[in-house]
Formats: sequence, C-alpha cells, structure tokens
Amino acid sequence: MSGELKAKAVRLLARREHSRAELARKLAADAGAEDIQTMLDELEQAGLLSDRRFAESLLQARAARFGAARLRHDLQSKGIAGEIIAEALPNDAEAELARARQIWQRKFRRPPADRADYARQARFLQNRGFAVDIIRKTLKEQEEE
Repeated sequence: MSGELKAKAVRLLARREHSRAELARKLAADAGAEDIQTMLDELEQAGLLSDRRFAESLLQARAARFGAARLRHDLQSKGIAGEIIAEALPNDAEAELARARQIWQRKFRRPPADRADYARQARFLQNRGFAVDIIRKTLKEQEEE
C-alpha cells in the first residue's frame, strides 16, 4: 500500500503544489494517518513537498486579484503555518494600495456616483481582502480625480 500511496501523492504533486495538510486530507481515504505522515515526511525530505513553495505558488497565482487579508486566509485554510505565511506575505502598504487601485480600476473605472455606489465599491474591495484604510485611500483618490 505504501508504494501506491506514494505514487498517488507524487501524481498529485506533479499536477500542482500542495500543502502538507491538503495532501494529507486528499490521501486520508487511502491509508492510516500514521502511514500518511511517514510518507509525507519522506516527500519533504526528498524536496517534493514544501509548504513554503506551496505558499509562494499560491501567492504568485492570486496576488494580482486579492488583498493581504484574503491571501492570508487562503493560506491558513490550506494548513500553512503562521510563520511561513508571515515570511511569504509582503508587509508593504504601498504595494497593497497599488494592487487595490489596479483591481478597482479593472472593475469600476469611474469614481462612486453616490453613497450607495461608494458602499458597493468598498464591499467589493473588502471581499477581495483589502483593509479598510486601503479601501478608503483607494476610493478617496478616485473621488478627488
């Protein structure tokens, strides 16, 4: 069973990066927890499985569409440890503001017409994972232009 389990894990990893927790969940029906943990340890030692690499991959794929809060939540939901998230997520307010401006520009192109429109645009950015101060700066800049 161990050979089949490892082969299935390698096939999953060949398609895309997986976090350790995500891969363990996908393999849970095929073997016991102890066998899975042992096999995952082997994959990590061989360099085939890495939570850091998974975090970088997820951030690269989603950073252009989401804010830091959403990205942090996505990584946490995939079982990535807090210290890995802290290392992977840049803590750059200017970059976050620039990303919010880009996303806002692609979606709306015009400043909010009234309070309801302002609220709608703010909710959109909030759902994308941007902090309230970033949202305010982004929308205030649009109103001033």
